[in-house]
Amino acid sequence: MKATAFALFASINLLCAADTPTIKATAADVPYGDPANPRQKVDIYSPAGAKGLPVIFWIHGGGWQGGDRTLIQLKPQAFVEKGFVFVSTGYRLLPEVDMVTIFRDIAKSLGWVHKNIAKHGGDPTRIIVGGHSAGAQLAALICIDDRYLKAEGVPFSVLKGCFPVDGDTYDVPAMIETAETRLRVHGFPMPKQGHRVKFGNTPELHREYSAVTHVAKGKGIPPFLILHVADHPDNTMQARRLEAVLKDAGIPAKAFGAKETNHPKINENLGRPDDPATKVLFEFVTDALKK
Repeated sequence: MKATAFALFASINLLCAADTPTIKATAADVPYGDPANPRQKVDIYSPAGAKGLPVIFWIHGGGWQGGDRTLIQLKPQAFVEKGFVFVSTGYRLLPEVDMVTIFRDIAKSLGWVHKNIAKHGGDPTRIIVGGHSAGAQLAALICIDDRYLKAEGVPFSVLKGCFPVDGDTYDVPAMIETAETRLRVHGFPMPKQGHRVKFGNTPELHREYSAVTHVAKGKGIPPFLILHVADHPDNTMQARRLEAVLKDAGIPAKAFGAKETNHPKINENLGRPDDPATKVLFEFVTDALKK
């Protein structure tokens, strides 16, 4: 198991090797916890002379067990050039903490941004949340289940949009059933560190930690752009499921399937001017900020 885990984290690091941002943070290693764990910090990227600019709050991926807030590729530069303040947050990871503690870290981080981002040129009333992979699940949940942000004094009214990128766990029970059925019908053993275990290993927790469970009218849930890899059946169905539940509640939502790409590349390419998902993303944030 140790060798397998090492190989997994090594592969994550290789995928993220080109993730170094092309611009430097204007404020790095800023703690949001008290006292702050080394992972409870944010990096902030602001244009020169920034004042009252909309904010992108970004949550990295890594299976809730890996990744880092510095692994963000072209996104800071792309958003800064378009007049945004870009914030990349870290958070504690499994197995050091449990899943709900990760949710609370994200909320605490966003709470810090809401209270302090004006000092860095951002508008605390115009925040758009995004994340990739595990970060997509975290972004969706934090923008739908309002209990976490309420605990940090952040009203949903400041959230102008959410763009989860290629997540597979907006509906955790559906993902577990899909993955385990595939293994079972082909005679393979169940994973020892799969989603069932990561999300608490009880049906009640699996539902509780699913964004779709908490969608409801009248909560102030922001518009969603759900980016996904078109050729990935599991992530495509999860994106369509979240889109449908949001639309049923009267919340603007659009799922966009990026073609000729894969799970790491859809993230790596965000910010490239010739990237179709980037084009759709910037159209989304422009429209979201008009409302």
